[in-house]
Amino acid sequence: MIKKMKLALSVATAALAFAGLTAAPQASADELGDLKARIAKLEKADAEQVAASKDNMVFFRGGYARNDYNRYGDILTDTAGIGGQQNGKQDGWYVGAGFDFSLSDDLFGMHDGTEILAELMFEYKEFDRATMSAAALPTVLNSVVTSTLTPGAGTVTVGQFTLTASPKIKFLKGSDFRPWIIPVGLSLHVISPPSDGVTVLDPGMQFAAGADYHVWNNIYVGADIRYQLTFGNLDGTNTEGFTTGGYVGIGF
Repeated sequence: MIKKMKLALSVATAALAFAGLTAAPQASADELGDLKARIAKLEKADAEQVAASKDNMVFFRGGYARNDYNRYGDILTDTAGIGGQQNGKQDGWYVGAGFDFSLSDDLFGMHDGTEILAELMFEYKEFDRATMSAAALPTVLNSVVTSTLTPGAGTVTVGQFTLTASPKIKFLKGSDFRPWIIPVGLSLHVISPPSDGVTVLDPGMQFAAGADYHVWNNIYVGADIRYQLTFGNLDGTNTEGFTTGGYVGIGF
């Protein structure tokens, strides 16, 4: 919007000046040629600036994750009561990716330079993993395992997959440094292993803030922090928590 207004004003000013020069008898051919060259230069510079602006972005994230609660004591994760082994700590790591699609570059006409984007993002978080034998499993599961499988070691990974869709408000359009916020977004969480009630899906809300910097060409680097607030516990398993880390983006 800002670029279009600048271009329109530049062309209008140049047109008025051109009209004044053509009406003045003392106007020379050199002056007219110089004015035309200036108009062409302005139009070319604005076209190049618009072409270089990449409002959409695909980004790849990674960093630190922490749940508000651990999963110690769950039937499918923990063996502390039998073999002294705990599985399901709060701290972990995450990797993910996402996509930004520009909806408005002026807050739907309310503020120039403030951009509205639609973000679709997914991430995988891992908090713990433990190797255990059939003998270390809880009694109710051990009877099933020994009757259907050959007893042996197995690895239980405590993880979580999150999918979000959110509006993103991004500031300072036209600047290399772009802070942004997500006031609220929808999130869906899938846990592994399932909860004690064999439930895996938990809906919630996402809140986030971050910033990115234009490094070179269409490459951006940034950092963010996100908090996931869920609507309830999955049979005693809480999926709320936050992530923080960095990302690399490619504009297009």
